[in-house]
Formats: sequence, C-alpha cells, structure tokens
Amino acid sequence: MNIVAAAPEDFPAAFSFIQALWDYNTYDPEKTQAVYRRVLEHPDSFFCFLKEGEEYLGFCHGDFFDTFWMEGLTCYLSSLYVRPECRRRGCGRLLLDHARALARARGCKALVLDSGLPRREAHRFYQGYGMEKSCYGFELIGL
Repeated sequence: MNIVAAAPEDFPAAFSFIQALWDYNTYDPEKTQAVYRRVLEHPDSFFCFLKEGEEYLGFCHGDFFDTFWMEGLTCYLSSLYVRPECRRRGCGRLLLDHARALARARGCKALVLDSGLPRREAHRFYQGYGMEKSCYGFELIGL
C-alpha cells in the first residue's frame, strides 16, 4: 500500500469516494470536479489516495489555516474515507499518519476533523488513534 498525491485524472475515483462518504447527499459531477481541481491547485490544501497497485483503497483531503485558538497553523482534515472492505487493515491509520506528517512538516500545532454523529465506528477509530472529542459541529446551509 502506498499513498499518492491526487492528480486531475484521478477524479473518477475521488468522485466515487465522495459519494460513498456522504451517501445522504447528491453530487453534480461537474461542480464536484471543479472543487476537486481547486483543491489540487491550492497551496494550502492536500488530497491523497491510498492505493494498492492500481486499486484505490481510500483517500484523505485537508487544508492548512491559521487559527487564534492554536495561535498558529492548524490542519483540518475535511475528508477521510476507506472502502468498507478495506477497513481493519491499517488503511485509515496510514492516511491519518500521512496527514499528520504533512501537518508537522507545515508546522501545524494540531490536526483536527469532524465526524457525523452516526459514525460511531469512525469515532472509535479516531479515539484509538489518540484523538479526543473536543466540540460539537454546527452548520448553516443555504446562504
């Protein structure tokens, strides 16, 4: 298994993972691809895949930004997904380790993420990794 930076031609794999991660939402492929391209081009973002040979096992996407809370850079991991049949093989840990290494290299003081309330299995995984529950997330959609 290796982690590779995402490329524009990887969009079909990214799109299938995005649809699976947020399966309660519907996605327009063109709009999602436009976001994907912006993420790949942005110097404060990263998007990578975990692959085994030519097979895509999972992905993660994050952003680096300054926060007053940490008085410096924070890495926000906005997406982490491993195909269900690939779970419990260390795939999620490899992706988190990679995101953590990128955050350290950028001088971040924290790696943060949020996870939907129903994702109890994911919560156990994050806590097993050493992360702590730290807040409730709120959103205002439809601005």
